[in-house]
Amino acid sequence: MEQIDHVVFYEKPFLKFDRLLETYLSFAPSGFGSFLRAMPQWLKQKLHLPREIKKGLPGRWKKPLIFTKHHESHAASAFFPSPFEEAAILTMDGVGEWDTATIGVGHSNQVELVKSLQFPHSLGLLYSAFTYFCGFKVNSGEYKLMGLAPYGKPVYRDQILEHLIDLKEDGSFAINLEYFNYCQGLTMTNHRFANFFGGPPRKTEEKITEREIDLAASIQAVTEEIVIKMAKFAREETGQLNLCLSGGVALNCVANGKLLAKKVFENIWIQPSSGDAGGALGAALFTNFQLLKRERVVNKNDSMKGSHLGPRFENEEISEFLKETKAPSHHFSDEDELLYKVCDAIEKEKIIGWFQGRMEFGPRALGGRSIIGDARSENIQTQMNLSIKYRESFRPFAPSVLEEKTAEYFDLKVPSPYMLLVAPVKEAIRTALSTEDQESMTDPDLLKRVRLKRSSLPAITHIDYSARIQSVSENRNDRYYRLIKKLEQKTGSGVIVNTSFNVRGEPIVSTPQDAYSCFMATEMDLLVLENHILYKSEQPSSNKVSKDSHISQFSLD
Repeated sequence: MEQIDHVVFYEKPFLKFDRLLETYLSFAPSGFGSFLRAMPQWLKQKLHLPREIKKGLPGRWKKPLIFTKHHESHAASAFFPSPFEEAAILTMDGVGEWDTATIGVGHSNQVELVKSLQFPHSLGLLYSAFTYFCGFKVNSGEYKLMGLAPYGKPVYRDQILEHLIDLKEDGSFAINLEYFNYCQGLTMTNHRFANFFGGPPRKTEEKITEREIDLAASIQAVTEEIVIKMAKFAREETGQLNLCLSGGVALNCVANGKLLAKKVFENIWIQPSSGDAGGALGAALFTNFQLLKRERVVNKNDSMKGSHLGPRFENEEISEFLKETKAPSHHFSDEDELLYKVCDAIEKEKIIGWFQGRMEFGPRALGGRSIIGDARSENIQTQMNLSIKYRESFRPFAPSVLEEKTAEYFDLKVPSPYMLLVAPVKEAIRTALSTEDQESMTDPDLLKRVRLKRSSLPAITHIDYSARIQSVSENRNDRYYRLIKKLEQKTGSGVIVNTSFNVRGEPIVSTPQDAYSCFMATEMDLLVLENHILYKSEQPSSNKVSKDSHISQFSLD
């Protein structure tokens, strides 16, 4: 602890409490139940964060505690790691203290926020309201809504823009609170919202109907429109050529891809951990540069180091773990031999748990803690969703592609190292749908729509011929790059399926123990722990973990 100079928290609790009190008073007596639930935690703990933080630190902390504003933290996380000397900054999320979106400018080692949109008018909360209504978990299931959207049509777009929000040309908007309940209640939407859209919210795990599919498409279309308008206004206000994005809404990679295609800015950089975890990073960066005025050296390569900022485990530690666990494995001192074995398994449509180097910081698996397979397989998507991830069949998987080959497969001319851009697959690799296939596109059974082959890379091609791309380079991704390069040499394909190493509801695995437990609870075929390969068929039955007992440890997302 003597090496630590400052402890910094990513928002100001008193300002947040001010917003909560003012909101409850504005809606009183409605919302009294929500007020009673919230106040004990605030009065006991959240209002006393300096005390709580000091209690959590070893020894007696006598140095400063710093509290940055929520959107200052997001802005700092967006700009300071970026490859730009100066840039416009756009942050969008649910809500911080009062702000829900901000426009700012970054110069050298300083950021300044110049415009803001304030609670209760929030793009993040608007999207979360539809997430809730469609039966997914708020602050967790928004990416499901984004993945569901391409299956539907934006038939409710005009109704949303006419009745639910008043959208202006600069991207600002006012939400019609008559349809929402998040200010004062325990739900995101109310009975008026339900009546407007033809019935009550879908219950979690109920069958997804065409209504939910079209609602997802509609709110996604509205979100894209708002993001583009906000970005255009940011360009006009700041005059900058480069844009940095952060906040939870910046994880909407479909909107990011549409924004990139519009060429509002010459260059866009998105913080890979754009949610509140990235806010913690931003708070530290804000303190370092903005407050302490330390020199910022712009790194044109990658200040985030591929977002591989987490723990790593040496082969010796892994060997010791495997010995203790009595888990049979094969050790390869020669990397070429290891990669050849893995490529051979990929070619045979095996599903592989890939555990290499440092763990990723943020919500995307980027080749450190990934489950991988052959993007050319017609069976991998369904198999991974239902037998490995134990999640909804409609959810798409991302491709990891050699950075230098990205333009051969996708309509994308810039790197996408953090899986934060969606782009179309090239016409040249698309597969024309037969008349029978086109009829299946409206089948109520989503699984039938998912299984339609749309390209020569069916495992990663979404229903609208798009893909959420991770471009992989050797300086950023190390052995993961060399694996894909070896696969290309062997098969001619420089693309693999990449999804996070976990089951539904589980955090991405961190340790060898986490990885082995997940491996043994699913139908993965191989586990690669650094230089060790484990085959499921060789594992003792005593090490088998039941799917139910493994999943029961986690809350479904």
